[in-house]
Amino acid sequence: MTSHTTPAGARTGPGARRRLIRELLLVLSLFAVYKFGRTLATGRTDEAFRNAARVWDAERTLHLPGEGLVQRLLLHGDALVHTANTYYAAVHFPATVLFLVWLYLRRPAHYLWTRRVLAVLTGAALVIHLAFPLAPPRMLGAAHLIDTGQVYGPTVYGAAPAADTMANQFAAMPSLHFGWALMLALGMIAATSSRWRALWLLHPLVTLLVVVGTANHYWLDAVVATLLLGAALWLVPRPVGRPLAGRSLVARRSVPGGRPAPAPVPAAGGAGTVRPAEPVEPVGAVR
Repeated sequence: MTSHTTPAGARTGPGARRRLIRELLLVLSLFAVYKFGRTLATGRTDEAFRNAARVWDAERTLHLPGEGLVQRLLLHGDALVHTANTYYAAVHFPATVLFLVWLYLRRPAHYLWTRRVLAVLTGAALVIHLAFPLAPPRMLGAAHLIDTGQVYGPTVYGAAPAADTMANQFAAMPSLHFGWALMLALGMIAATSSRWRALWLLHPLVTLLVVVGTANHYWLDAVVATLLLGAALWLVPRPVGRPLAGRSLVARRSVPGGRPAPAPVPAAGGAGTVRPAEPVEPVGAVR
């Protein structure tokens, strides 16, 4: 059943609470497995820097703009770069969690679709993190960039990358900051019907500028994340149907199939009395 056909009573009570707890545990378990898996790539510092040099050279061969172009724009003011660092540190996970909670409560079918897409995307990213450790551009001397998080704050990483036990700083490719932000935007566009829903794409756009400008990711990190997300969207079937604009959830449930109820017609007995319209009997019908 989709979010438009599920009876209201079926979404409350002990069963609904158990489903909610199960979903929370599942999402937290997936996140824990991902965080643990990333730590398996530690201790490969030399390989990570060799890969960073390869990615940097590949971007120059492809004539991509230097990441320093975005960073120089951020460094025009301390407030601007501090805002970018805060966006990188504080928006990524809370925005994704709020997005999933909203889908779970309002668009269950889209929630299942999104959760599966994010699981495929994150699993594929973990494989690449393990197979291709990569130092971010803030660590690469050839990039001539600064670590804005350490200099201006706030930062989510330790000052000594090799000794950081909270995060693997050599897992730059792909950028899940960008991949998750792009899925959030696409998910909201698919699950809503507002004429302004395309504005959700501003979130991944700002995220892209932030992750590049703070020197935490290369352009190619976002490109790879986009390709992985495209593959995940191709593999996971999308929910059937779209939300209807201008109609409440209760109104859509009131009539099976979403068809409008027959309009009442005035009764012959007097003003103010209505009776339902009688169906027209086909000519020649046998009684």
